[in-house]
Amino acid sequence: MSPRERSSGTPALGRRGFVRVAAGGAAGAPLLAACGGETEVSAPEGAPGEVIVAAADVPVGGGVIVDAPAVVVTQPEEGTFKAFSSICTHQSCKVTQVEDRAIVCQCHRSLFSIDDGAVLDGPAEEPLPEVAVAVDGTDVTFA
Repeated sequence: MSPRERSSGTPALGRRGFVRVAAGGAAGAPLLAACGGETEVSAPEGAPGEVIVAAADVPVGGGVIVDAPAVVVTQPEEGTFKAFSSICTHQSCKVTQVEDRAIVCQCHRSLFSIDDGAVLDGPAEEPLPEVAVAVDGTDVTFA
């Protein structure tokens, strides 16, 4: 039996084969492709005046994730409300929480700014699309 064969008699994966698989060739391609590239995410739309969330439910320096429509509403400073798509631009996972002034996607740990949706830490490369909002009385609404 050659040194490149396992005890079962099947060829072992040599150094070049390992490098080819790790770089995405042969059997490794589907594994690496599963975590590749950005996806196009658009900002959710709503009718002007449509209520998204009560302003009192959005903490200063934090935010609230709303399922329908798929937005995250933030309050970077008291009285200033921002909203962004809650769908991550990396692989279209839903963002899961807002903590330490960042919108967090747990799928691959991308972080986005509560101020402008900009990427704070990847793998995401594109910001969260902004949604135009207004405050109408005690509610945050679509603008």
